[in-house]
Amino acid sequence: MHPKLLNTALAVDEIMHHDISPLCAADIRDQLQKRFAYLSGGRGQDGSPVITFPDYPAFGDVPDQDFQNVMTYLTSIPSLQDAGIGFILVIDRRQDRWTSVKASILRIAASFPANLQLVLVLRPTGFFQRTLSDLAFRFNRDDFKMKVPVIMLSSVPELHGYIDKSQLTEDLGGTLAYCHSRWLRHRTAIESFALLVKQTAQMLQTFGTELAETELPNDVQSTSSVLLAHTEKKDRAKEDMRLALVEGRRVLESIHEPLARSPDQSPNQDQLDSQSTVHRLLAQLNETEAAFDEFWAKHQQKLEQCLQLRHFEQDFREVKSALDVLAQKVTTFTDVGNSLAHVQHLLKDLTGFEEKSSAAVQRARTLSQEGERLIEHKHYAVDSIRPKCHELRHLCDQFAADVERRRGLLGKSLELHGLLEASMKWCDEGIYLLASQPVDKCQSQDGAEAALQELERFLETGAENKIQELSKIFQDYEPILTKDLLEHVQRVFQKQESVEEMFHRRQASLKKLAAKQTRPVQPVAPRPEALTKSPCPSPGIRRGSENHSSEGSALRRGPYRRAKSEVSEGRQGRGGSTGDEESLAVLRRHVMKELLDTERVYVEELLCVLEGYAAEMDNPLMTHLISTGLQNKKDILFGNMEEIYHFHNRIFLRELENYTDCPELVGRCFLERMEEFQIYEKYCQNKPRSESLWRQCSDCPFFQECQKKLDHKLSLDSYLLKPVQRITKYQLLLKEMLKYSKSCEGAEDLQEALSSILGILKAVNDSMHLIAITGYEGNLSDLGRLLMQGSFSVWTDHKRGHAKVKDLARFKPMQRHLFLHEKAVLFCKRREENGEGYEKAPSYSYKQSLNMTAVGITENVKGDAKKFEIWYNAREEVYIIQAPTPEIKAAWVSEIRKVLTSQLQACREASQHRALEQSQSLPLPTPAGTSPSKASTRNIKKLEERKTDPLSLEGYGGPTPQQRAPEKGKASPTSPDKKAKRHQVKSDPTPFGLRGWSKTSHPSETPEDNDGWSSTEEPVNSSDAEEEGRAGPGKLVPGRYTVTRLDEKGVSDVLALRSGDEVELVQEGDEGLWCVRNLSSGVEGWVPARSLSTLLCQGGPVGCLSSPESSAGSAVLSPSSSCSESCTAALADLQG
Repeated sequence: MHPKLLNTALAVDEIMHHDISPLCAADIRDQLQKRFAYLSGGRGQDGSPVITFPDYPAFGDVPDQDFQNVMTYLTSIPSLQDAGIGFILVIDRRQDRWTSVKASILRIAASFPANLQLVLVLRPTGFFQRTLSDLAFRFNRDDFKMKVPVIMLSSVPELHGYIDKSQLTEDLGGTLAYCHSRWLRHRTAIESFALLVKQTAQMLQTFGTELAETELPNDVQSTSSVLLAHTEKKDRAKEDMRLALVEGRRVLESIHEPLARSPDQSPNQDQLDSQSTVHRLLAQLNETEAAFDEFWAKHQQKLEQCLQLRHFEQDFREVKSALDVLAQKVTTFTDVGNSLAHVQHLLKDLTGFEEKSSAAVQRARTLSQEGERLIEHKHYAVDSIRPKCHELRHLCDQFAADVERRRGLLGKSLELHGLLEASMKWCDEGIYLLASQPVDKCQSQDGAEAALQELERFLETGAENKIQELSKIFQDYEPILTKDLLEHVQRVFQKQESVEEMFHRRQASLKKLAAKQTRPVQPVAPRPEALTKSPCPSPGIRRGSENHSSEGSALRRGPYRRAKSEVSEGRQGRGGSTGDEESLAVLRRHVMKELLDTERVYVEELLCVLEGYAAEMDNPLMTHLISTGLQNKKDILFGNMEEIYHFHNRIFLRELENYTDCPELVGRCFLERMEEFQIYEKYCQNKPRSESLWRQCSDCPFFQECQKKLDHKLSLDSYLLKPVQRITKYQLLLKEMLKYSKSCEGAEDLQEALSSILGILKAVNDSMHLIAITGYEGNLSDLGRLLMQGSFSVWTDHKRGHAKVKDLARFKPMQRHLFLHEKAVLFCKRREENGEGYEKAPSYSYKQSLNMTAVGITENVKGDAKKFEIWYNAREEVYIIQAPTPEIKAAWVSEIRKVLTSQLQACREASQHRALEQSQSLPLPTPAGTSPSKASTRNIKKLEERKTDPLSLEGYGGPTPQQRAPEKGKASPTSPDKKAKRHQVKSDPTPFGLRGWSKTSHPSETPEDNDGWSSTEEPVNSSDAEEEGRAGPGKLVPGRYTVTRLDEKGVSDVLALRSGDEVELVQEGDEGLWCVRNLSSGVEGWVPARSLSTLLCQGGPVGCLSSPESSAGSAVLSPSSSCSESCTAALADLQG
């Protein structure tokens, strides 16, 4: 705290004499306004202040306390020096009586608080009162004995003999200008100003104490808050001081105002004293303000330095944390690479990491420089700042040293892999050379010598390309030789030695041929097709210089094809097996190199799109370039490209690089990551939306600006197509790799990987069609996995009710696109859309669907090898399907057969399981026949026997639902007014699908419950009587049947029936007659139902008829093209 701030209040009290008398004019304003005494400002000859007691009739009524207060106040106004001389009292009693004069003098003498020099009394002017006063004063002189003499004056001129006229007011015959009310205003204003100065000083003192006692915060936010709060308080204090100064100047002007109006009038001593008092107060206020400013400057500097320190400490913590993270990341760069390309990629990663880290390092160095500047400016916390600056410089230098060390190691690795690549390239070119030397020309002496010289010239190039000393390699590159790299070096060196050995053997052979031959050798030219039929070059060769910038591409291209031609011919007589394998290994490495090179380019392109386009959509500086239709649609435009990038960059590319030296095993890499490749399906499904959005916003300035920054020649839509192109590229590369690896260890994995990739492509293609279906109200995912999809020509041949209706209103087929799911087949109409790109892709209008639990097929339709039938609900609905090719038809029939077979197997397992449970839950034997579980077991055995008999079962049906016996009292199912509706008829419960037995639904079942077979329903036999063969004739239904017995001679003669003929029950007539048509002869006739049942079912209900139509809810397979070929066995045998 500044000492002047502490003494300001005391100085104000001293100026105002408040240390002597604390009274103020405002406190006794009423008493002063009575004007029974006043201080006019006049002075005696020796400078004594003059206090005038004017003629005041009510002087005796003034209370003692009021009188005492006024006297005390008036005597405190003059300076201490003037007051020390003593006061002169002028008591004017000219208009009063002697008794009043006496009382006034005695009262003044008794209560006057200061020193008196002289008392002048103007006695009463009346004759009687003057005479009385003379006598009374003479005889009572002892009563008026005071410390100073009391002089009785008879007139004003006598007064002038004691006090000059200029020091007396006009009422005492003087010329001193005095206005009591103005004097009172001035005194009040001066004292109010003095109080304001005092309060301001006290406020500054309190504020200064608060500032001095404030503890410095430990964080940036608190320090900023304290600095802001103190600054606001300082500003308010400065404003109060400014207002006090304004008030002081106003008071000073009010004192000067009378003098300004009367320039010839000189100020009296009181006015001079008042001016002096105000000047002293103003000077004290200015001095206080200066002291406060000085104190605030120091305090503000300390707070600002504290804020700087807190910012420095906070930035230090952040920068140190960032440098620690960078140092930790540097330690993770331990890989030295497994190939030249891999090392180059690692160097690129290290350079990118260094570039990204440069901001943090630069920030650390800048922060260290800021700390040095704080030290130079004499910061109070030098001891805390200097160590942190040293630590920051040390961390930056350490990080730079670590990066350089890593770069040095990678440089060593790059150098070593360059040597290895050069050696392998030399070996490959050597193998090319050996493979390209024509056999026929080498048989002659000249040809052998030319070939020998060619070999010698090539061996001379080995000095620059070969690894000379293995021990020197180990010594020079010891810091980077990991176990894998060491093995790689040894393998390359071994290969180099093997190639040299091959050259030496070839040289030895050629030298023998070059020697003089003792007998002629008939050269054998290679077959012409050996030179013309060369396998297609690998993708790497086809791309040429696009993806391979290494030297010697032209050298590789010619020998590469010749090598393959000669490999295909075999190398009889030259030890060709080793050379063939080497050549295939070279081809595999070419394919692997292209796979890796294109993979790296693909990853870089994805990163370029994500950083150059996708990230920029979130950049506030680019927002103004984004059109309204593009805002908040980044996910639509780019799909899951970021997910694809992370998979390839972090996982797949790194794993591919591990197979550089064993490319034939790369199929394992694909198989291990096959699930991750499913992300492409999501990307392709979003591609139409992305394409549509791009076409709407392709002219947006945002895309043009991003393309300009990236310096891309192609627009964004070309890069958005990259993932689609990449997933299709893999199968081409895998095919190429498989072609050169058929005898290798990983051939099976390559074949499986190729199949899996093709499966993904098919799934992607199918899903693209699936999302284009419109009008389907359900959830397509509930239909199970999509198995196949394709376009077909479709005819319909439906039966409704009991009358056969040819639903062939139009002979022209319908064009339908079929989608085969695990649980249903969908019929859709293909509609082409207008537009470009993906917007031109077709859509499919949903028409109908068939539940696979109620579907059957007929594999062959007479007259066309491309047709097959799909029928529904016991041929109530028949769809004749014509495929574009027989192969497509075969594929669809095979896939449908698999679905139906799986349903049959599931039903068989469920029936066996239920039979087992039922046998365990029924411990007592059934009295009237075998138990359902035994019947089920027996029926299953029968079905198994039929499956082995080609004459009894050419196809098999799906499961049939549970059969319930009709209740007593209900209408008979044969009643004509109780015709069963399509969705109310359940499957036939009798063995072999016999249609002559009653069928009804349980009253509580709804029609929807009966519209298909459900694997959860438990099939049972109709009754025990049926199981024992005692069942009577049941109700027949329209359909086709095969005659197995000819016991009814009349019927057989009428219809010309023979065993094995097919008949069709057309419709039921009156009086129990049925219209029956012999499909073999075309003869029709009416047959009684009982006779017909006896004819078809004599001897019991077992095996009488075999219907090609399964009942509602069943699924049947029939490989034959005619009705007689459909001797199917329904699954009634499984229903026990």
